[in-house]
Amino acid sequence: MKKIVVFGVGLIGGSFALALKKAGAVEHVVGVGRTETSLLRAKELGIIDEVSTNVADAVQGADLIMLAAPVAQTGAILASIAPHLQPGTIVTDAGSTKADVVAAAREAFGDKIAQFVPGHPIAGREQNGPDAALADLYVGKKTVITSLPENTEQDIERVAQAWQACGAIIHRLTPQEHDAVFASVSHLPHLLAYALVDDIASKPHAPILFQYAASGFRDFTRIAGSSPEMWRDISLANRAALLHELDAYLVQLIRMRKMLVERDSDALEKIYANAQQARHNWSVAIETAERQSKEGGD
Repeated sequence: MKKIVVFGVGLIGGSFALALKKAGAVEHVVGVGRTETSLLRAKELGIIDEVSTNVADAVQGADLIMLAAPVAQTGAILASIAPHLQPGTIVTDAGSTKADVVAAAREAFGDKIAQFVPGHPIAGREQNGPDAALADLYVGKKTVITSLPENTEQDIERVAQAWQACGAIIHRLTPQEHDAVFASVSHLPHLLAYALVDDIASKPHAPILFQYAASGFRDFTRIAGSSPEMWRDISLANRAALLHELDAYLVQLIRMRKMLVERDSDALEKIYANAQQARHNWSVAIETAERQSKEGGD
């Protein structure tokens, strides 16, 4: 690609740009964002080659436009791009929710909707901003493409090839399938981690509780170090699916509370054993996939 434009040059967008540069897959990267400080820092770090505050100029002649800003900003960004979107330019995103993004794209792009190919890289860190960007963030990680009926296979493949150049493994789901899956395995865990840390931090003896918190607490709550703004937006954007998963989890907690009240050791142990086995199986599958990916790359 001769030119890509990245809206949001932090962890996700910055890592995308760095990875493409490292792979020699792009000649020129333009960064667009809310704050000039972040854009200038991204240029200083070599993430982008050009800072732009004018959307019309930024997208002129672009092969690919990546939206890597918080999902709540997606509609406004798409609307700013739409009047200047040229034939042949593909727009994609990295948002953690998809149904709302697709709805925003349909409203903003109208008959140009075929040029929008939604996506979501399954990778991240707790750090934010341009300094958190890594060229190898996506190596061996999944990227889900939630293509639309209007997309051509050629345009879908262009987006897939960009992610593959970053080292990602491509998966495909519908937007609805995506949101249901990630409400369960990503959005709910983040909500729970934030809730636990906030609950402990609000207690009058919080300092002593944190003093004795060790590796188990650290591992369980690691994701509560992520961007509050981003996860606020994700939680609200996927509200219906998240509420469904939260209600199911509350039922499970009530069941386990009853077991504790009744001192039902067998029932508790059964849940713990089932969970242990499921996590072990998942961990083995992940390790196997990563090993096969590395061997394939070698």
